[in-house]
Amino acid sequence: MKQVKTAIKRPGNPAKRQAAEQGAPGEVRIISGQWRGRKLAVLDAEGLRPTTDRVKETLFNWLMHDIDGATVLDCFAGSGSLAFEALSRHAKSATLIEREAAQARQLQHNISKLNCNNASVVQQDCISYLNNATATQFDVVFIDPPFRKNLALPCCQLLEQYNWLTDTALIYLETEKELTIAQLPANWRLLKEKIAGQLAYRLYQRG
Repeated sequence: MKQVKTAIKRPGNPAKRQAAEQGAPGEVRIISGQWRGRKLAVLDAEGLRPTTDRVKETLFNWLMHDIDGATVLDCFAGSGSLAFEALSRHAKSATLIEREAAQARQLQHNISKLNCNNASVVQQDCISYLNNATATQFDVVFIDPPFRKNLALPCCQLLEQYNWLTDTALIYLETEKELTIAQLPANWRLLKEKIAGQLAYRLYQRG
């Protein structure tokens, strides 16, 4: 999803590096909770940018009192780093939406590796998936799409339009820093905001 914060470990050996560039797995690390220190394979795909440990630590400090028991939606799952971190910290469940088949298979593999029975992977384009009425609502939503693809704002609008959120849901939004966010749903209140390099990350609460 980006080039700024790649937490994927790239092999120093040129042959291994070439293999990684062709889709061999790197790793992301779970930083806290029941799976603290566990490393999960993630495919090195174009545009994929797993959240750095520093940003992830800040985010989960923001969510410290809200993750335990929460239903979580990871809208552009990619590596699944955010959803797995939430599950490690005792989220009730997580739904991971991932368009690419290879990435979705890797996510499912990592779910099995963790012996996790409260996570599911939906292999579908996120915008298409959200563009439907639902009876399922989520307490915490992660929105971390590829940069500069016009995905973030439509995703936010569909979450609100089709009632995907609980009344006081928390929404984490990570975007390129220059993105204009004036068109976010009017009832989302900004709680936290940080700029780091080329990215901006924000936490909102539905009200």
